Amino acid sequence: MTAKKIAVLGFGSWGIALAIQLFKNGHSIIAWQRSKEKCGQILANGESLEYLPGVPIPREIAITNDMSLTAAADIIILAAGSMATRNVLKQFKPYWNADQIFVSASKGLEPGTNLRLTEVISEVLPGARVSALSGPCHAEELSREKASAYVAASTILDVAETIQDVLMSKKFRIYTNTDIIGVELGGAFKNCIAMAVGISDGMGNGDNARAALITRGIVEMSRLGVAMGAKLETFSGLTGIGDLVVTCTSEHSRNRRAGFLLGQGMSLDEALKEIRMIVEGVNTAAPALAFARQYGVPMPIIDEVYKVMFEGKDPNLTVQALMERNRRSERVLYD
Repeated sequence: MTAKKIAVLGFGSWGIALAIQLFKNGHSIIAWQRSKEKCGQILANGESLEYLPGVPIPREIAITNDMSLTAAADIIILAAGSMATRNVLKQFKPYWNADQIFVSASKGLEPGTNLRLTEVISEVLPGARVSALSGPCHAEELSREKASAYVAASTILDVAETIQDVLMSKKFRIYTNTDIIGVELGGAFKNCIAMAVGISDGMGNGDNARAALITRGIVEMSRLGVAMGAKLETFSGLTGIGDLVVTCTSEHSRNRRAGFLLGQGMSLDEALKEIRMIVEGVNTAAPALAFARQYGVPMPIIDEVYKVMFEGKDPNLTVQALMERNRRSERVLYD
């Protein structure tokens, strides 16, 4: 494939990992980092001591806080997080053109509007060609070339295949999917379920509870996703059960770790202060429950996680509430 000019907007752990992967695939990479100070630190150290210590960042990757320098890119990777995506797009808007592909590499829903992040792109840049990346992959592993798999989604198959081509390598397998709704919702909702697993683990529960929460969590995710227009089979794939498993079990998962601290008795503010990075499950719980009410879909696990985070509910009482729900058979999509 012909080498592309690719801009990565947002140079946290995931932005760094993607930039390194794309560079190793032979593409020309420019990375935008909002903070001039952080740009200087990364350039001086040859790595990000804050986000991915010990991972060398190739000197050939240009790092800047000047958005105008990213204008010539063929592909724009948005890796700034759900809360920052709109503002980053507004800064880039004077430079965009119809030939560019915009890729949402963050997992979540926009706070306030509850929009999927590709919907935010389309709202700020009407007519832009958009794609979403999602799946079970942590930056800590991808950046160290550990085998991983991911999904490039777009309603336009050619766009998804273009992203597949630029990212895929011997250690990073990329699949395409045209169900962008399901891919994005899976990546957003699983963060809340991972927090539930973390809470359970923090309380001292074991493998049985973890397996139950993961299994019933995918039911909640798929049930609401289908109601919102996603395909059921998407939740059986990498961006559904795959991403859910890794986020609920990995030492690298911020969402699981935040839940673990809540399960040990910390407040939400205390937990976020300790983690010091974005925890998307915190931003996703309220939108997920708003959609659940809108579509008449029960989401008992995410409902209880919300109560622990924002209403100060005792985690012990949340477990009791889940365990004492009315008896029912396991009809996976509808019970």
